[in-house]
Amino acid sequence: MDLCSLIDRNAAFAPDKTAIAFEGARLSYSAFAARIERTATALKQELGVGRGDRVAILSLNRPDYLVLLYACARLGAMLVPLNWRLAVAEQLFILTDAGAKVLVLEQAFEGVLPETAPGTAVVGLDFEPPHGKTFENLLTRSTGTGPNPHTDLSCPLLIVYTSGTTGRPKGAVLRQEALFWNGVMSQHMHNMTSDDHVLTVLPFFHVGGLNIQTTPALQLGATVTIHARFTPETALAAIERERPTLTVMVPAIIQAVSEHPSWATTNLSSLKAVATGSTIVPPHLVDRFVARDVPVLQVYGSTETCPIAIYTRLGGDLSRAGSTGLAGLCCEAKVIDQAGNEVPAGTPGEIAVRGPNVFFEYWGNADATRDALHDGWYRTGDIGLCDADGYFWVRDRKKNMIISGGENIYPAEVERVLLEHPDVSECAVIGRPDPRWDEVPIAYVIGRSGCRLEAEELRAHLQTQLARYKVPRDIVFVTDLPRTALGKVQHFLLKQLDAQSRAQGEAS
Repeated sequence: MDLCSLIDRNAAFAPDKTAIAFEGARLSYSAFAARIERTATALKQELGVGRGDRVAILSLNRPDYLVLLYACARLGAMLVPLNWRLAVAEQLFILTDAGAKVLVLEQAFEGVLPETAPGTAVVGLDFEPPHGKTFENLLTRSTGTGPNPHTDLSCPLLIVYTSGTTGRPKGAVLRQEALFWNGVMSQHMHNMTSDDHVLTVLPFFHVGGLNIQTTPALQLGATVTIHARFTPETALAAIERERPTLTVMVPAIIQAVSEHPSWATTNLSSLKAVATGSTIVPPHLVDRFVARDVPVLQVYGSTETCPIAIYTRLGGDLSRAGSTGLAGLCCEAKVIDQAGNEVPAGTPGEIAVRGPNVFFEYWGNADATRDALHDGWYRTGDIGLCDADGYFWVRDRKKNMIISGGENIYPAEVERVLLEHPDVSECAVIGRPDPRWDEVPIAYVIGRSGCRLEAEELRAHLQTQLARYKVPRDIVFVTDLPRTALGKVQHFLLKQLDAQSRAQGEAS
C-alpha cells in the first residue's frame, strides 16, 4: 500500500463526495483519484519519472498541487515544494540541490526559468513554457492503464527545505509513512471525521499548510476548501459562506482576521476548532476566538516532524495557559539536557521528538543529519519544559531564529548575503519585536574602512538574493559587535543592546 491508496479507497466508498473545492469548482473523490492516476501515468510515460526522482513545484495553492503529491506517492517519486516568497536565487539553489528532474510551474513565477538547469523538464500549470508542456497537454498525451511501481509507505515522498543555521537551506526528507502517521495524529487532535470540512489558507510549501489538516482530511475522506493565498477578506467570507468545521491559522493570520472590519459580523458557528502554532502564540490572540466560542488548539512541531509532534486536543484539557499540549498519539517527546539525558519535570531543556512522523534525513547532507538525529530522536533546538502530567510549554525558539508572520528567518542566511557586499566587513542579524509580524529582522553592520555605506544600497543588494520578508527592516551601522572570547557574535547580547537603545530613544 502507498499513500495514494487512501485516496483510491475514499473514491470507492464515496465517489461523488467533494474532495477539494477551489474558486467555485469542486473535485469529487472519484475525479481526484482519476486525475492522480492520469498524472502519475503522464509523469512516467512522458517525462520518465520513477522511483526516487524529484518533481519540484512552484505555485500558489491549487488542486493540482495535491494531485502531484499523490501522483508522486504512486510512483515512489518525491515532491519538492518551492516557497514562492523566496528570491529566484534561493529557488534555483533548491532546484539544483534537490536535482529536480521536473519543475511544475505557475506562470506568475516564470522568472525562475532563464537560469533553470537545462536537464530539468518544465511543465506549465496555467501556461505553455518555452521548450515545455502544459499540464493538461501532458495528461492528454499519456495513454494506458497507469503505473504499477510497487511502492509502499517506506518510500520518501517530500523534500521540504528549511532555512539552515549555516546559511544554506536543508531539505528534510519525509517518507510516506510520516504523512500517514502525522494524519492519524491530526485526526486524533481535531476529532476529525469524514464529515469534516477543512478550510486551508496556509501555503502548501509549508508542512503546516500541507499536513496539519489538508492531507489528513483527504486521507480520511473529508472535504477541503483551498485558497490560492491568504487574505483576511477571503478567509472570513469563506467561513461565512462555505461553513468549514476546521482551519489552521498562524498568529499573524489570527491577528489579521480578528482586526478586519468583517470580524465582528462573520458567523463563526460552523468552526468546531481553530488550530494554531509555528511560533509562541500570544494568549490575547487565542482569546479572540475563544470569546467567539471557537476553541483554539495548539500544535508544536517543525518541518522535520511533518509537523505534528505535540498538541492540545479538541475535547481535552485546554485549561493550562500557554501549554502546547501532550506528545502526539503516535510519537514520543521529552526534554533533555546538553548530554541528551532527560531532565526532571518542570526543568527547562531542549525538546526532542521520536516517532514514525520524524524525517528520514537531510537531503545530501549526512553531517547535518547526524547532528539532528540521535538514536531516532530528533533534537529540535527549541527550549521548553514538561510538567509532571506530560504537558509541554515552549519557552524559546531555535537559537537565533526569527519568526516573522509565521515565516522562519535564520540570521546566518541573511548575514551570508550581507557579507557578499564588497563594503561590508562584519554583520549580525537579530529579531526585533513587532506588533504586526511578531518579529522583524534587524541588521547591525560594520563597514570596511574608508567605505561609505548606505542602508538603501544594502537593501537593494539583499533583495537580489533574498525574499522580501528576510530583508532587514532596519540597518544599524556600528563599529563593534558583542563577542565571545573566541570571537563569535553574541546575538542574545545584541538583542538586549537593541532593546535598550530603542527604550532610550523612546524616552528622549
